[in-house]
Amino acid sequence: MKLYDMSGPPSPRRVRVFLAEKGVEIERVEVNIREKAQFNPEFSKLNPRLTIPALELDDGTVLTESEAIQRYIEEVYPDKPLFGDTAQERAIITNWLRIIDIDGYLAVAEAIRNTAPNFENRALTGPRNIAQISDLGKRGIERIGYFFEDLDAQLAKHTYVAGEKYSVADVNALVAVDFAKMAKQSIPSSCSNLLRWHAEVSARPSASA
Repeated sequence: MKLYDMSGPPSPRRVRVFLAEKGVEIERVEVNIREKAQFNPEFSKLNPRLTIPALELDDGTVLTESEAIQRYIEEVYPDKPLFGDTAQERAIITNWLRIIDIDGYLAVAEAIRNTAPNFENRALTGPRNIAQISDLGKRGIERIGYFFEDLDAQLAKHTYVAGEKYSVADVNALVAVDFAKMAKQSIPSSCSNLLRWHAEVSARPSASA
Protein backbone atom coordinates (compact mmCIF):
# COMPACT_ATOMS: atom_id res chain seq x y z
CA MET A 1 0.00 0.00 0.00
CA LYS A 2 0.99 3.60 -0.58
CA LEU A 3 -0.51 6.67 1.09
CA TYR A 4 -0.35 9.86 -0.94
CA ASP A 5 -0.07 12.49 1.74
CA MET A 6 1.10 15.95 2.78
CA SER A 7 1.62 17.53 6.18
CA GLY A 8 -0.59 20.54 6.83
CA PRO A 9 -3.95 19.98 5.11
CA PRO A 10 -6.68 18.51 7.35
CA SER A 11 -7.93 15.58 5.26
CA PRO A 12 -4.64 13.65 5.18
CA ARG A 13 -4.09 14.52 8.84
CA ARG A 14 -7.23 12.55 9.74
CA VAL A 15 -5.63 9.46 8.22
CA ARG A 16 -2.22 10.04 9.83
CA VAL A 17 -3.71 10.49 13.32
CA PHE A 18 -5.83 7.37 12.80
CA LEU A 19 -2.80 5.35 11.69
CA ALA A 20 -0.81 6.60 14.69
CA GLU A 21 -3.57 5.52 17.07
CA LYS A 22 -3.64 2.08 15.42
CA GLY A 23 0.15 1.83 15.43
CA VAL A 24 0.20 1.10 11.69
CA GLU A 25 2.95 2.25 9.32
CA ILE A 26 2.27 2.68 5.60
CA GLU A 27 4.62 3.85 2.84
CA ARG A 28 3.95 7.52 2.16
CA VAL A 29 4.36 9.59 -0.98
CA GLU A 30 4.44 13.39 -0.63
CA VAL A 31 2.08 15.33 -2.91
CA ASN A 32 2.76 19.02 -2.43
CA ILE A 33 -0.59 20.58 -3.26
CA ARG A 34 0.79 24.04 -2.45
CA GLU A 35 2.95 23.63 -5.54
CA LYS A 36 -0.02 22.13 -7.44
CA ALA A 37 1.55 18.68 -7.59
CA GLN A 38 -1.96 17.19 -7.64
CA PHE A 39 -2.23 18.37 -11.26
CA ASN A 40 0.83 16.38 -12.35
CA PRO A 41 -0.21 13.74 -14.92
CA GLU A 42 1.06 10.83 -12.82
CA PHE A 43 -1.03 11.79 -9.79
CA SER A 44 -4.08 13.02 -11.72
CA LYS A 45 -4.24 9.65 -13.46
CA LEU A 46 -4.04 7.90 -10.09
CA ASN A 47 -6.69 10.17 -8.53
CA PRO A 48 -8.76 12.19 -11.02
CA ARG A 49 -10.38 13.99 -8.07
CA LEU A 50 -6.98 15.66 -7.52
CA THR A 51 -7.27 15.37 -3.74
CA ILE A 52 -5.23 13.97 -0.89
CA PRO A 53 -5.11 11.66 0.89
CA ALA A 54 -5.26 8.80 -1.55
CA LEU A 55 -4.52 5.21 -0.58
CA GLU A 56 -3.28 2.95 -3.37
CA LEU A 57 -3.86 -0.70 -2.53
CA ASP A 58 -1.61 -3.52 -3.68
CA ASP A 59 -3.99 -4.46 -6.51
CA GLY A 60 -4.08 -0.88 -7.84
CA THR A 61 -7.40 0.10 -6.26
CA VAL A 62 -7.32 3.71 -5.06
CA LEU A 63 -9.35 5.08 -2.15
CA THR A 64 -9.69 8.86 -2.19
CA GLU A 65 -11.82 9.68 0.87
CA SER A 66 -10.41 9.91 4.39
CA GLU A 67 -13.18 7.95 6.06
CA ALA A 68 -13.04 5.19 3.44
CA ILE A 69 -9.30 4.91 4.09
CA GLN A 70 -9.85 4.83 7.85
CA ARG A 71 -12.49 2.11 7.51
CA TYR A 72 -10.24 0.03 5.25
CA ILE A 73 -7.36 0.27 7.73
CA GLU A 74 -9.75 -0.74 10.52
CA GLU A 75 -10.74 -3.86 8.57
CA VAL A 76 -7.18 -4.83 7.72
CA TYR A 77 -5.80 -4.01 11.17
CA PRO A 78 -8.68 -4.74 13.58
CA ASP A 79 -6.63 -4.54 16.79
CA LYS A 80 -7.49 -1.54 18.95
CA PRO A 81 -10.79 -0.85 17.16
CA LEU A 82 -11.57 2.83 16.65
CA PHE A 83 -14.93 2.35 14.93
CA GLY A 84 -16.50 0.63 17.95
CA ASP A 85 -16.79 -2.85 19.42
CA THR A 86 -20.55 -3.40 19.11
CA ALA A 87 -23.27 -2.66 16.56
CA GLN A 88 -24.55 0.18 18.74
CA GLU A 89 -21.12 1.72 19.21
CA ARG A 90 -20.39 1.51 15.49
CA ALA A 91 -23.73 3.17 14.67
CA ILE A 92 -23.19 6.00 17.17
CA ILE A 93 -19.66 6.63 15.91
CA THR A 94 -20.82 6.64 12.28
CA ASN A 95 -23.61 9.05 13.21
CA TRP A 96 -21.07 11.44 14.73
CA LEU A 97 -18.72 11.09 11.77
CA ARG A 98 -21.51 12.43 9.55
CA ILE A 99 -22.18 15.33 11.94
CA ILE A 100 -18.48 16.18 12.13
CA ASP A 101 -18.12 16.13 8.34
CA ILE A 102 -21.25 18.12 7.51
CA ASP A 103 -21.46 20.56 10.42
CA GLY A 104 -17.74 20.91 11.14
CA TYR A 105 -15.33 20.08 8.37
CA LEU A 106 -17.52 21.29 5.51
CA ALA A 107 -18.44 24.45 7.40
CA VAL A 108 -14.76 25.36 7.70
CA ALA A 109 -14.11 24.48 4.07
CA GLU A 110 -17.09 26.63 3.06
CA ALA A 111 -15.69 29.58 5.00
CA ILE A 112 -12.13 29.29 3.71
CA ARG A 113 -12.73 28.36 0.08
CA ASN A 114 -15.25 31.15 -0.43
CA THR A 115 -13.09 33.91 1.07
CA ALA A 116 -9.37 33.13 0.74
CA PRO A 117 -7.72 34.77 -2.30
CA ASN A 118 -5.68 31.67 -3.11
CA PHE A 119 -8.93 29.74 -3.63
CA GLU A 120 -10.31 32.14 -6.22
CA ASN A 121 -12.23 29.99 -8.72
CA ARG A 122 -11.36 26.95 -6.56
CA ALA A 123 -14.29 27.11 -4.14
CA LEU A 124 -14.67 23.32 -4.31
CA THR A 125 -12.00 20.63 -4.45
CA GLY A 126 -11.60 18.60 -7.59
CA PRO A 127 -10.80 19.15 -11.26
CA ARG A 128 -13.40 21.85 -11.97
CA ASN A 129 -13.06 25.60 -11.43
CA ILE A 130 -15.87 26.84 -9.18
CA ALA A 131 -16.39 30.53 -8.39
CA GLN A 132 -16.38 31.78 -4.80
CA ILE A 133 -19.60 33.02 -3.19
CA SER A 134 -18.82 35.49 -0.42
CA ASP A 135 -22.12 34.91 1.41
CA LEU A 136 -21.25 31.23 1.71
CA GLY A 137 -18.00 32.27 3.38
CA LYS A 138 -19.94 34.28 5.95
CA ARG A 139 -22.36 31.42 6.51
CA GLY A 140 -19.45 29.04 7.00
CA ILE A 141 -18.15 31.17 9.86
CA GLU A 142 -21.57 31.07 11.54
CA ARG A 143 -21.77 27.31 11.09
CA ILE A 144 -18.40 26.83 12.78
CA GLY A 145 -19.77 28.53 15.88
CA TYR A 146 -22.80 26.26 15.90
CA PHE A 147 -20.53 23.24 15.50
CA PHE A 148 -18.54 24.28 18.57
CA GLU A 149 -21.76 24.70 20.56
CA ASP A 150 -23.11 21.29 19.54
CA LEU A 151 -19.85 19.50 20.34
CA ASP A 152 -19.71 21.26 23.69
CA ALA A 153 -23.22 20.04 24.52
CA GLN A 154 -22.30 16.46 23.60
CA LEU A 155 -19.09 16.60 25.63
CA ALA A 156 -20.99 17.85 28.66
CA LYS A 157 -22.53 14.36 28.78
CA HIS A 158 -19.62 12.20 27.64
CA THR A 159 -15.84 11.99 28.00
CA TYR A 160 -15.37 11.63 24.27
CA VAL A 161 -17.39 12.62 21.24
CA ALA A 162 -19.15 9.28 20.72
CA GLY A 163 -19.24 8.12 24.35
CA GLU A 164 -16.75 7.01 26.98
CA LYS A 165 -14.16 5.57 24.59
CA TYR A 166 -11.74 7.42 22.34
CA SER A 167 -12.69 6.68 18.74
CA VAL A 168 -12.31 7.79 15.15
CA ALA A 169 -14.98 10.40 15.93
CA ASP A 170 -12.44 12.09 18.23
CA VAL A 171 -9.77 11.89 15.54
CA ASN A 172 -11.94 13.61 12.95
CA ALA A 173 -13.45 16.11 15.39
CA LEU A 174 -9.97 17.16 16.55
CA VAL A 175 -8.91 17.79 12.96
CA ALA A 176 -12.11 19.74 12.23
CA VAL A 177 -11.68 21.93 15.32
CA ASP A 178 -8.03 22.61 14.47
CA PHE A 179 -8.97 23.23 10.83
CA ALA A 180 -11.22 26.06 12.03
CA LYS A 181 -8.10 28.01 13.02
CA MET A 182 -7.42 28.46 9.31
CA ALA A 183 -10.69 30.41 9.21
CA LYS A 184 -9.51 32.37 12.27
CA GLN A 185 -12.06 30.62 14.48
CA SER A 186 -11.16 29.07 17.83
CA ILE A 187 -13.09 27.43 20.64
CA PRO A 188 -14.85 30.16 22.67
CA SER A 189 -14.31 30.29 26.42
CA SER A 190 -18.01 29.53 26.94
CA CYS A 191 -17.47 26.01 25.53
CA SER A 192 -15.69 24.64 28.61
CA ASN A 193 -16.46 21.00 27.84
CA LEU A 194 -15.06 21.30 24.35
CA LEU A 195 -11.96 23.03 25.70
CA ARG A 196 -11.45 20.20 28.21
CA TRP A 197 -11.79 17.55 25.53
CA HIS A 198 -9.59 19.41 23.05
CA ALA A 199 -6.75 19.73 25.56
CA GLU A 200 -6.97 16.02 26.37
CA VAL A 201 -7.03 14.68 22.81
CA SER A 202 -4.39 17.17 21.66
CA ALA A 203 -2.04 15.78 24.30
CA ARG A 204 -2.19 12.28 22.81
CA PRO A 205 0.99 11.41 20.86
CA SER A 206 -1.09 10.69 17.74
CA ALA A 207 -2.28 14.31 17.53
CA SER A 208 1.12 15.41 16.22
CA ALA A 209 1.17 12.82 13.42
